Amino acid sequence: MSRPVKCRTVCRLPQTLEFIPAGSDGNSRDKKETKETIILTVDEYETIRLIDKEDLTQEQCCRRMQVARTTVQKIYDSARKKLATALVDGCPLKIEGGEYLICNGQNRTCGISECYKQELYQAFQKPKDSSTTRIAVPCENGQIFQHFGRAAQFKIYDTNGEKIVASEVVSTNGQGHGALVEVLNALQTDILICGGIGCGAQTALASSGIRLYGGVTGDADTAVEALLAGTYDL
Repeated sequence: MSRPVKCRTVCRLPQTLEFIPAGSDGNSRDKKETKETIILTVDEYETIRLIDKEDLTQEQCCRRMQVARTTVQKIYDSARKKLATALVDGCPLKIEGGEYLICNGQNRTCGISECYKQELYQAFQKPKDSSTTRIAVPCENGQIFQHFGRAAQFKIYDTNGEKIVASEVVSTNGQGHGALVEVLNALQTDILICGGIGCGAQTALASSGIRLYGGVTGDADTAVEALLAGTYDL
């Protein structure tokens, strides 16, 4: 029986997930000429980011990703091959999938001394054996902000399953889109209530085990209270 694949720790999701080659005249290719899309997995992307952009050695990279050096070598070789194919053959490139876990700041493996996720994780730790359910809502002036990817702050609610026991507004530290899911992970969020949200963010939330209630409008406090009371229409 083969050994299960160990998930690779990834610091953050890429800000840009898709690259489409332009034609020789600088315009996008005609749809009929578009070649097969090359899929670069998130863990492959991370090896490129760490080794080629951050100038880490493979040994340092394997410590960051918490896998064996042979595993990093295999992932990195695959990533380089895919990048070469996309560049030489002019294929679209999309970053998605793979066996990975997004760092939530719990383990100090990213090597960043002032990692905002580590700071949030430490500041918002739940008590041990806690039954607290943490709900996050992107908000502005007390109202549910309608564009998740542009949220400047979350209001965090600690609940006991029946009522709100504490709440606090937390800045997203200038993060956007996919990185906001990482903020929610660091905040140890269980549920997100929000307005509009893209498919990529929904996928990332599902991967993180965060339950989503999207398409919600109105007062943030009222939405949370309605959810707890079971009288919501979300």
